[in-house]
Amino acid sequence: MTSVSRRGVLVAGALGTLAACSTDSPSPTTPTPTTPSPTTSSTTPTSAGSASASATATSSAAAAPTKADWAQLGKSVQGTLSLPSDATYDQVRLTENRRYDGEKPLAVLSVQDAKDVAAGLAFAQDHAIPVAVRSGGHSYPGWSGGGNPKALVIDCRPMNAVRVGNGSVTIGSGAALASVYDTVGNAGRAIAAGSCATVGIAGLTLGGGVGVLTRALGLTADQVTSMEVVLADGSIKTVSEQSEPDLLWALRGGGGGHLGVVTSFELTTAAAPTLQTVYLQWPISAAEQVIEAWQSWAPRADARLWSTLKALGGQKHGSGPVLLLSGTWTGPPGSFDQQLSGLLDHVPPPGTDTRGSRSYLDAMLSYAGCSSIPIDRCHTGPGGSLTREAFAATSHVVYDPLDAGGTSDLLDQVQAAQDSGLLEAGISIDALGGKVRDVDSDATAFVHRKALATVQYTATFPPGDAKTADSFVRGFRAAMTPHWGNHAYVNYADSSISDYQDAYFGANADKLAHVRATYDPDGFFTQPQDF
Repeated sequence: MTSVSRRGVLVAGALGTLAACSTDSPSPTTPTPTTPSPTTSSTTPTSAGSASASATATSSAAAAPTKADWAQLGKSVQGTLSLPSDATYDQVRLTENRRYDGEKPLAVLSVQDAKDVAAGLAFAQDHAIPVAVRSGGHSYPGWSGGGNPKALVIDCRPMNAVRVGNGSVTIGSGAALASVYDTVGNAGRAIAAGSCATVGIAGLTLGGGVGVLTRALGLTADQVTSMEVVLADGSIKTVSEQSEPDLLWALRGGGGGHLGVVTSFELTTAAAPTLQTVYLQWPISAAEQVIEAWQSWAPRADARLWSTLKALGGQKHGSGPVLLLSGTWTGPPGSFDQQLSGLLDHVPPPGTDTRGSRSYLDAMLSYAGCSSIPIDRCHTGPGGSLTREAFAATSHVVYDPLDAGGTSDLLDQVQAAQDSGLLEAGISIDALGGKVRDVDSDATAFVHRKALATVQYTATFPPGDAKTADSFVRGFRAAMTPHWGNHAYVNYADSSISDYQDAYFGANADKLAHVRATYDPDGFFTQPQDF
């Protein structure tokens, strides 16, 4: 979808997608210093996060940028412009997904502030080139890579300051979750967000934001009180309930890439709780009973209890597929066992049952695989201790529990994962309910308030097996669609979903389109999956 912008240039925007980054559920007591494929959260923007261009920009009125034009852009910003001829280019162009390492954008503009963003947008419009906007770089379809079509990447990662105030925190849109947790947790405060160390706060938040405290504190987007946004015309807005409330509504769950580039967020914080954590594992033979019991228990449990259920196969699991559960409890420590009994009294005893008590900060860094890594090394860049992997993924949002036939179809796909040759592949089901359900479905752009869970189908793969991985995750989704319908989570975007407006936004899609027409009337921010 393309249209003529106010500068007379056909350009493309993007939908960003971010997620958590591990297909297995390590015990919260066991650090895992890797960043495998995305799972729990979420977890986007041209409203900054992982986002990108989706169509070739053309205009008879605009000339392609010359070497002198690029040089002038570099001189006009506080940040850094990296061209293919620069030594920094091959590092800054990389996303967190190795499958897109071949993407080679026109240039990468690493921005320092909103004025840099405005300069980048103006340059793109003046020269008829698409824009890809990146926060963390976890876009499932690779839209933050900026290489197809070739685009100017606006890289928000240098805007990563985290400042804790009195009951609130202000976070730059490029901040990764590990650094957010480190700063917020050390101040004795907490927010609800995803579990992946390298996910950017922007992509996560703009799509809604699910994670290990979602049921207790709400979506990440629910905690947002204001944002700074650069619109297509270069104006810089501070949006809140008092100023531009419709734009705030749309940016709290409508996904990135439609409305502008968010450069910072203000979120409310809660007192950091002590978390009780649990890690359970069963043989796959117990899966029918566990899935039946879990889907009745987890979304309706006390709001202070969150859990995710995973069924995984592949080369990593040489003895066969596994069934795993991770959970957190923010209530009284003495009540944790009783809460778990709502599940464990109805299923076979797990082969592994590890429970512990941790501070909020320790628990979140452990989930991120960084409990034994200095925070300045908790990343995948130069000097980092985390590693990137190639992955494929898609999603469902679940409103109805599976019957026996649905569970059988799910387990058939998990067995197929075991025999696929993929490194690890399967399904992660993350409980919703709690504080998410307490909010009306039209109160923010995130429509799936009454859903039971979000689902990710994921696959990590050896070099060259992207087609196998895509076929697996999309085949898994297709197998479950008769049971779970077409609903999907915008932060786990999949370019193959045809009726994506309804899948991602449901009844909120029309209002999102209206807000888009108001704030970007000339359609500068267009993308493959638009409102």
